Amino acid sequence: MLNDPFQRLGLDREVLTVSQLNGRARVLLEDVFSQVWVEGEISNLARPASGHIYFTLKDKDAQVRCALFRQNAVRVRNLLKDGMAVKVRGKVSLFEGRGDYQLILETLEPAGDGLLRQAFEALKQKLLGEGLFAQERKKPLPGHPCRIGIVTSPTGAVIRDIVSVFKRRAPQVELVLIPTAVQGREATAQIARALQTADVQGFDAIILARGGGSLEDLWCFNEEQVARAVAAVQTPIVSAVGHETDVSIADFVADVRAPTPSAAAELLAPHSGDLKNRLDALYRRLVVRMGERLSREQLRLENMTRRLKHPGERLRQQAQRIDDLDMRLRRAFVIDMNRRRDRLAHVETRLAGQHPGRQLALLRQRLDQLAQQLPRCMERQLKERRQRLAAQVQTLHIVSPLATLGRGYSILLDERGHAIRSADQTRNGQRLKARLAEGELDVRVEDNHREPTTLSLLD
Repeated sequence: MLNDPFQRLGLDREVLTVSQLNGRARVLLEDVFSQVWVEGEISNLARPASGHIYFTLKDKDAQVRCALFRQNAVRVRNLLKDGMAVKVRGKVSLFEGRGDYQLILETLEPAGDGLLRQAFEALKQKLLGEGLFAQERKKPLPGHPCRIGIVTSPTGAVIRDIVSVFKRRAPQVELVLIPTAVQGREATAQIARALQTADVQGFDAIILARGGGSLEDLWCFNEEQVARAVAAVQTPIVSAVGHETDVSIADFVADVRAPTPSAAAELLAPHSGDLKNRLDALYRRLVVRMGERLSREQLRLENMTRRLKHPGERLRQQAQRIDDLDMRLRRAFVIDMNRRRDRLAHVETRLAGQHPGRQLALLRQRLDQLAQQLPRCMERQLKERRQRLAAQVQTLHIVSPLATLGRGYSILLDERGHAIRSADQTRNGQRLKARLAEGELDVRVEDNHREPTTLSLLD
């Protein structure tokens, strides 16, 4: 490739390849149009997974392809849409693979209100909805800090201004710098790490500071990563970003916003003269209060001295009270003994009346009487029962079938022992048993006169 991209082709008709032609054309375009601002309308917007953004920028007569790569597209990725009028800044280049003329963008903002301002408002509303700006989350600043961490750039006027204020107002306060970038692409991550580092070092307070600048210069303090890092800090934190008119997302999340870094230092650096005057006033108040307290205690001591009695008198009173209690105890003891003695005599009398010997004598006398009555009663009952039994035997004998048998009658019984009351209960030739008054007979029915008679010749 030629060192001078504007060198014309030689007269010998140098022939270039397509790649060489596109390469030289890209170098020429980027060299001549390294930084240009172009205004137009977005169309054919594409957001691939790579994070880059591609679109066509057009007006009523022409159009040009644009590419906004991921590192520059993060803040505006979700805000762009087709038909949006924007102003872009970048360099003119050429995509060699297709020979497409395009703009490689670095900055993009709406043609009206700035795109960064839209991103600022979008993040502000999001964090406001999450409660990161709530007043109840704010921590109070210490009244007399001893160690303060300063998160800012190690170079520039900001750190010098803060140190100057502390030297003038509170030289006793220890200041520790946690250096970080405060502008550019790397500033966001560095600020978040610096805040985490400062939060674990036991500072009484932290100052997050930066000097003034444009909205784009201050943009790292409007990043969500920095806002959440500020919210996560447990140490009271003062945000002092930009000039008094500059407002950042970090200001809303911090515990206190200071209009300038110097104002932040003054918030945490009470003036030595003011402290001395306050100490003098407190000392005077202490002397007065101590005098009043001593007077009250002296008066109290005098009152107690007048009320205090000699121990001997107190001992005599106690001895007299002991004697009185001793006499009362003795009287109470005698009265209680008499009452118990009377109760014992009464119980003994009742016990004598309930002595078991007397009961046993009465029971023995009763037993002798019952022993005498028992044989007579038994003899009388046996006699009565014998008479009743004889009468019942006589009655039973009268109705007994055995008595009937004694008069010459008999009872016929079949094989099952049932009495025969009718000739119909028998059959010819049937064996029966005749029950007599004395003994039994086996008989056979020769003829019951109810069925024809057939006798065996062998019987």
